[in-house]
Amino acid sequence: MNTTAAQFPYPWQRCKLVHLVRHGQAMHNVEGDKNREALLSPHLFDAQLSPLGLQQVDQLRKDVHASGILKRVDLVITSPLYRTMQTAFAVFGNPESHDGEFSATSAVNCPRIMAVELCRDRLGVRPCDMRRRMDGEDDSMWNPDVREPEEEIAARMVLFMKWLWTRPEQEIVIVSHGIILQHILYILGNDCHQTVKTDLCKRFGNCELRSVVIVDNSLMGADSQVCSPRHVAKEKVLREQVSN
Repeated sequence: MNTTAAQFPYPWQRCKLVHLVRHGQAMHNVEGDKNREALLSPHLFDAQLSPLGLQQVDQLRKDVHASGILKRVDLVITSPLYRTMQTAFAVFGNPESHDGEFSATSAVNCPRIMAVELCRDRLGVRPCDMRRRMDGEDDSMWNPDVREPEEEIAARMVLFMKWLWTRPEQEIVIVSHGIILQHILYILGNDCHQTVKTDLCKRFGNCELRSVVIVDNSLMGADSQVCSPRHVAKEKVLREQVSN
């Protein structure tokens, strides 16, 4: 292997360290294990964390503290659904919150937590309509009864990643849903070596955390922000995977 060719010096200002976190087990996961049709129930769309999910986020908080990630993170982005916000606040927010509840006020020395529509769970809306909602325009085309196809989730994640790159913060946590996080990694993994991509894009467990470095290649004439192939060797990947 040509090690010289495999080394890529990038200015830190052109990179972001992103920690991807799937929410803890929620009640729709519990019911979905019994009957997959339950995952489509409107009553479970905004499900809260299960008792096991609360234990998972408590353990992840301990691991995040022990690893030092919490002290370094500049911003936490979360899906606005209840289970993801519970996870975000319980792991990265106010340590005085209890039973997975989240507080409107952040604790001292905790990062800012921001709910972002673009990274919420599978929707009944086209990406162009989502962009209109993000801009505060009329959402009359919103249809909660239409299942968002995979290709539109992918298009939405392209919009989300473009928006993410405009953020000034360099170390960011994204707390979202399994399918959303996988599509983010599909985008980032396009320019990775296949062995890295295969490992990177595995299905997320509940309350699992994966860390990647993304690089702005625009100075090199590329259009995409890609994951650094060195992240496997250089970044400690914390994985707290407690499956159902």
